[in-house]
Amino acid sequence: MAKENFVEQIADIEKDFPQWYTDVVKKTKLVDYGPVKGTMVIRPYGYAIWENIQKELDKRFKETGHENAYFPLLIPMSFFTKEAEHVEGFAPEVAVVTHAGGEELSEPLAIRPTSETVFGNMYSKWLQSYRDLPIMINQWANVMRWEKTTRPFLRTSEFLWQEGHTCHATEEEAMEETIKMLGVYKEFAENCLAIPVLTGKKTEKEKFAGAVATFGMEAMMKDGKSLQAGTSHYLGQNFAKAFDIKFLDKDGVQKHAYTTSWGVSTRLIGALIMAHGDQRGLVIPPVVAPTQVVIVPIAAKKGGVMEACYDLKEKLTKAGVRVVLDSTDNSPGWKFNEWEMKGVPLRIEVGPRDLEAGKVVIFRRDTCQKDFYDLTSVIDTVTSLLTAVQKDMLEAARVRRDERIVYANDIQGILAGVEGGNFVKAGWCGCRECEEKIKEETAATARVYAEGETAETCAVCGKKAKHMIIYARAY
Repeated sequence: MAKENFVEQIADIEKDFPQWYTDVVKKTKLVDYGPVKGTMVIRPYGYAIWENIQKELDKRFKETGHENAYFPLLIPMSFFTKEAEHVEGFAPEVAVVTHAGGEELSEPLAIRPTSETVFGNMYSKWLQSYRDLPIMINQWANVMRWEKTTRPFLRTSEFLWQEGHTCHATEEEAMEETIKMLGVYKEFAENCLAIPVLTGKKTEKEKFAGAVATFGMEAMMKDGKSLQAGTSHYLGQNFAKAFDIKFLDKDGVQKHAYTTSWGVSTRLIGALIMAHGDQRGLVIPPVVAPTQVVIVPIAAKKGGVMEACYDLKEKLTKAGVRVVLDSTDNSPGWKFNEWEMKGVPLRIEVGPRDLEAGKVVIFRRDTCQKDFYDLTSVIDTVTSLLTAVQKDMLEAARVRRDERIVYANDIQGILAGVEGGNFVKAGWCGCRECEEKIKEETAATARVYAEGETAETCAVCGKKAKHMIIYARAY
């Protein structure tokens, strides 16, 4: 009888978004809580999404000339003191190893919160001449940042990510790399995750510790909050001077290189959940879905049904579709609920009456609509529908976001905007005090500059505005 209860109920997405999120990540078996506070175990279904994200991004990194390598998890604490702004920015989050092998270490070792320092140390050894440039390396790794308040995927003490670190001969080349990789992230977010993002420069207050300039991409979640989905940093010569990354240029002069760093993490899975999910659970775009199609037999014991299902699965697999045939003894209704909760893009229902008519039923998870399709052309239909689902999910998310971008002329307008679950564009004079006042009074932060837009006056002080800023409450 327990199986007839189908999937356990999840919290109301409209009334309690945070609890809805927690329910979904747990009940779809994406993650579980680790034994150490603030850590997570990424379960197979969650890790399969990460593998697809990794595959798509890795392809793009290699197409843009980057190579993969691996750098140590443990970093001498002395490395962090070489770049003053960097050490100050990360000090509260760094976990430190002080003992090993039963003895106190001569120098404490930081567990990698980010790797600019260790990359810088190695680049100073590897770089000799302009002929060695550019150096363009990425690593897939785990990092640790000791967080006080955690939530699976969004903010945990340990998480998975990629971090690219590059070295260039000139400021222009390094800045070009910084902007190019931001563009790679945006294309990936929109065409693979079906999440429209706003990209732009961060304010000085919000930039990465040790960077000259930070550029980010911001994604709107269904509760109207922003999620920083990725960042790309122009580091100038800050780390090159700190770690003596020099090269002999064509003119015979020793010069410091210009460096960049950029990264995205398993936080992208949190973005997927909150940008597309609904009251039934996950809604996963086909490109990164672990299972793109699930086949559910109806009246499976009747002649021909299972044979047709196995044949369909074989043909879809040969066509490159990630497909599962649910041949368990659960009822069809239970299976429908379970696979809808898991966000599988398409469900094919195969029953004896449908087979007699030469049809199958296909259900689209993004629209929750189903229709009959000819069995003879079902492979072409499925591939076409998967393309349509991917495209339509991006468009639906874009419409949702654009409808919730508003303008404000003062703090009250910003407050009203973010209270209503919106991104708010408002003028800013460039003064740190005005930026901090907005955060204090509205709990919103400056996400990125609204590129190409201007404002007359600052929303706080009323003085002439230098920039248009996108403000939002953020995760």
